[in-house]
Amino acid sequence: MNLKPRSSFTRLRTLRRGFTLLELMIVLGIFGILALIVLVAINPTKQLSEARGANRHASVREIENAVIQYIIDGNALAGIPAGKINSQDICRTGISGACYELDVLSPTYLVSLPIDPDETDPDLTGYRIYMLGSFIKVCSPRVDTDCGT
Repeated sequence: MNLKPRSSFTRLRTLRRGFTLLELMIVLGIFGILALIVLVAINPTKQLSEARGANRHASVREIENAVIQYIIDGNALAGIPAGKINSQDICRTGISGACYELDVLSPTYLVSLPIDPDETDPDLTGYRIYMLGSFIKVCSPRVDTDCGT
């Protein structure tokens, strides 16, 4: 029978089962650095901007296709300005005034007119319409820098 008391070093070693505060802080620091590197690599602001740009391009095509279908069905749109530099703002549904009304497209050709996510004017869609020769075109000033004034 060994009744010899254990040394204090051995006793401390057997009682220590967790991590020290320093070890935890080092691990958290490494995770923080890795998270920062991933965040910089992903660049969420740029990703969001590109997604909005793609959404705008899709909305432009959607309006153009609805206008083309409306004309194919034997209807006409009058008063569309000639040239991209003279393009006119498109009104939201139910709005009239100093913008171009495309209410005739809803609900047959479009469920509703697309609205630019960054448009702050409650009367406008954020898109513009113009004639290019015999073609009716739609553009977005936030994507196309020479899309009117």
